Amino acid sequence: MNAGWVRIVGSLGIATLLLAVGVAGGVFWQSQRDDAGQRVTPSITDVGFAQDMSAHHDQAILMSNSLPTDVGPEIRGLAARMVAAQTAEVATLRGWLTWFSEPVTADRPMAWMAGHASGHRGHADGSSASDQPPMPGLASTADLNRLAESRGHDAEIIFLQLMIRHHRGGMTMATAAFNDPRASSATKQMALTMLGEQGDEIGQMSLLLRARDAAPLPA
Repeated sequence: MNAGWVRIVGSLGIATLLLAVGVAGGVFWQSQRDDAGQRVTPSITDVGFAQDMSAHHDQAILMSNSLPTDVGPEIRGLAARMVAAQTAEVATLRGWLTWFSEPVTADRPMAWMAGHASGHRGHADGSSASDQPPMPGLASTADLNRLAESRGHDAEIIFLQLMIRHHRGGMTMATAAFNDPRASSATKQMALTMLGEQGDEIGQMSLLLRARDAAPLPA
């Protein structure tokens, strides 16, 4: 078996293990009881947050894996850590959904988040309103193409700018979930963990961006 197949098999094994951990979390979650002694079942917020945040994380993983090989080691290392953390969180969220027999993607993204502004507006790069995904912070198709076509110093700046905006959008979603009275304790804990992780990473990325004489993108 060559090295490529070893990596693929290893990745599949890790993904399977992480999904099993998520399903186990669902079992534990369902075994809990509320103040009235009733079994806890997922609310619209629990399901919607799990569906939408896992889709949101998917794009962060895609952007991190899209970096060219000629970026600096500090950027590549940061991207690798994001892939590891967000892959684990996606597996947990989708494990919950699998356990509760819920679809892993939402028919109406962000329906759980009252007052959400879908973000259908053009970016400074000229992308159209119709190009904008319906979640805060997501990169447009034009954004992703710019990142895929960039190299070296330019790729570092584009990646950091897109990921800072992406993380800020994720934090908006996590804050909404944490403050939603319909959210379970498991969802609130996951949201709080994400707020801490992504807040720290925004700080790191802001410093890296400043060191490259560049500024974050507008919200």
